Parts: sequence; C-alpha cells; structure tokens
Amino acid sequence: MLLNYKLSGQPLGSAEPVVLLHGLFGSLENLNIIARALSESFTVINLDLRNHGQSFKSDVMDYTSMAQDVLNLLEHLKINQAHLVGHSMGGKVAMQVAMLDERKINKLVVLDIAPVDYHPRHDTIIRALNAVATAQVASRAEADAIMQTYIEEQGVRGFLLKSLAKNEQGQLEWRFNLGVIEANYNKIISNINTTHSCLCDTLFLKGNNSDYIEAQHRDAIMQSFSNARAKIIQGAGHWLHAEKPQAVNRSIIDFIQ
Repeated sequence: MLLNYKLSGQPLGSAEPVVLLHGLFGSLENLNIIARALSESFTVINLDLRNHGQSFKSDVMDYTSMAQDVLNLLEHLKINQAHLVGHSMGGKVAMQVAMLDERKINKLVVLDIAPVDYHPRHDTIIRALNAVATAQVASRAEADAIMQTYIEEQGVRGFLLKSLAKNEQGQLEWRFNLGVIEANYNKIISNINTTHSCLCDTLFLKGNNSDYIEAQHRDAIMQSFSNARAKIIQGAGHWLHAEKPQAVNRSIIDFIQ
C-alpha cells in the first residue's frame, strides 16, 4: 500500500524533489510552511506517514516499516534520489530511510530530533486524545473543552485538533490511528535501527528552547551520520518551523541548494 501524498511546486521530473515528513499525531499539512518556501525551486512531496492522516492503517508501527513506506513511494513516483526533510518522528523516519538506502538520499534535514532513545513525554496528550474519542464529540470546540482538562497550551490543542475530522458516517474522529500509536509508543520513542554510519550530507536543526537535541547527543549523531552538521534556531522550541519559519526555511534552502 502507498502512503497518501500531495505534490506541489515544480512539476515532477523538472526539479529536484524534496520529501517532507511530519511528526507524531500530525499529517502532511503540518509542514506546509516549508513546502511553500521550497515550491519555487523544487518539486515538493508532503506525505502522511502510516497510521496518520489519510494514509493506510496498520498494526505494525516501527521505523523500519515507516521508512520502507517512503522508499516504496519514491519507487512508485520513479524518483531515484530526493532530499528528505523530517520533523520529530518524521526526522527519525528520514534517518531510517538513509540507513536503509542512502543512495536514495541527496541531502537529509532533521528537525529537532536525534538518533537516540527518548523517555515517554506524551502520556497526558494520549489521555486527552482518548477522552475525546470516548466522548464522541459533535464539534472541535467540544473536543477542545475536553482537552483543556489535560493540556494547557492552546497551540498544542490546536495542532492536535487539525486531525479531528468527520468519517464516512459523519462522526468526528481522530484521523491518526490512536490505538495502534498508543500500543507502539515505546517503539516510536526508541532509537532508529542504526546499522552503520551514513555518509549522506545531513543537517540537524535544533530549536534553542527545545530539549530534544542535547549536547550529550552529539556522539550518537556523529556515529550514525558522520557528515552531519548542526544549526540552532534561536527563539524556537520543538515546533521550530512554526515558531521561526523564515529562519528554518532559509537554513533548509541554503543547505540543499
């Protein structure tokens, strides 16, 4: 099965392709800020990762499987080589693609994630999402009211609510496969399968207010991606592309052009 995707920018085959990979609980719309900036010079492919957006659902959710989904889509689109840009979980998927077949990678951009294991940090969000699912809400406002009990940050709630949509029966439900994500959460926060040191040119972008990439992660990054460099985006947290879009877009374009 193929991932759901959206093409924008230059026609396929007329410019270098860039594949954009969203994070956990997201969808292909999440990186539109980057897509618009790249559209003048590149063919841009936004995609929904498995169990997200309008892509297929599966009980299997690990980085090797998600990376193979991306490779399958590249083969379907007859793309021999592409730039990959991934945020958070999508950054780990992008890194795993490079581990599986770095010949497919032109340049790799990883937004605020490292090739390491992480501690659980989404328990409250998962409880909020389950509360909305159980309540069978009739509107996003009703869902937001339920989520306020668990999540104070309006921006986080707003991001999650973008994935609340009507199904074929007209009922509101999460587009992401919440049950499978919860069941496989330990795999999602685990490291990718690092089999060797990838030689592809790689840029790690870190929000300076984020704790997803720390100084102690440097050795793990360089062991897995020996041609990596890093840049810190000032005034940004984990959602650096939304908080500082101009700085992030400029960094990506300067790196891949």
